[in-house]
Amino acid sequence: MKAAVLFEPNTPLQIEEVSLRKPRSREVLLRTAYAGLCHTDLHFMEAQTPYPMPLVLGHESSGIVEAVGSEVTYVQPGDHVVTCLSVFCGTCEYCTTGRPALCFNEEAKLPPGKADRLEWDRPEKVNTFMNLSSFAEAMLVHENALVKVRKDMPLDRASLIGCAVMTGYGSVVNTARIGPGDKVAVIACGGVGMSAVSAARIAGAERVIAIDTSAEKLEIAKNLGATDLVNPADGDTVQQVLDLTDGGVDHALDCLGSKRTAEDAFKMLAFDGTATLVGLFKAGETIELTGADFLRERKIQGSLLGSNRFRVDMPRIVELYMQGRMDLDVFVSQVIRLEEINDGFQAMREGRVLRSLIDFSAVA
Repeated sequence: MKAAVLFEPNTPLQIEEVSLRKPRSREVLLRTAYAGLCHTDLHFMEAQTPYPMPLVLGHESSGIVEAVGSEVTYVQPGDHVVTCLSVFCGTCEYCTTGRPALCFNEEAKLPPGKADRLEWDRPEKVNTFMNLSSFAEAMLVHENALVKVRKDMPLDRASLIGCAVMTGYGSVVNTARIGPGDKVAVIACGGVGMSAVSAARIAGAERVIAIDTSAEKLEIAKNLGATDLVNPADGDTVQQVLDLTDGGVDHALDCLGSKRTAEDAFKMLAFDGTATLVGLFKAGETIELTGADFLRERKIQGSLLGSNRFRVDMPRIVELYMQGRMDLDVFVSQVIRLEEINDGFQAMREGRVLRSLIDFSAVA
């Protein structure tokens, strides 16, 4: 099968022939339908966090089950599924207390470099990314890295739910627990931020302030439910938010992941407000806050992939989409072939797209 392989950081992905071994006890073989290009993939392509290479990236995807291992009970051939890198064991303390996103049991969530699912005719090992590797025509994954979705759900839209939409939605619903009447600021309106804006509207937030340097993205955010738009090019971001809200927001979500945006999220809080850090930071990056600001009972917290319970959350998102209450169509900027993947990432770097989707049924 064809797969996009990263051999070294900051180099183009190369289309190579790789293969997958047969499914073992709790593994599932999928035919990949669609895979989204995510900033997390770019984060690792640029070595902002080390990962063993050569490597097949990709983690936001949908597919159809082709074969299952002998102990698999959750899915069967023909099922439509969405993947999630929050693979869980189901038996550890985090799983049994309802926090499966925090599961790091290495029997299910294999650490970087441990998986032996991908094979090729080269002496060096080809590595699996985040237990998925969806930039390939097929995937071999643990059954707890999947959620079944209804078969009338379009698989292109379903793939978006696998990371960006789940992370943004979950950061609102699960981590921050935003509710009716809350004032919310969302920093960075990419795929995750747009999903957070939409989820905040659905949750009943009184004010949803979208913050981004792109006027085009801000207009999309407005259509998704943002009540106010802030462009940092128009002046100090924090002051603009304070002026709009007469003192700050109840919740600020940093969906970018940088020192500046994290600190801004905290500074724009009202008394007793909470800043939630959703974006992926570079390894070793720190933030600075003054201790006196915490006397106002402000809080700051992290959100790992929207604190998801993905087998519960993702079907709910599917229902919201199918009922017309959550717009996923606006996220798809372009649909490309696997061979066009480097062009897709360049469009991402230039800020020209929300999401590029690889269509694995497209013929080169």
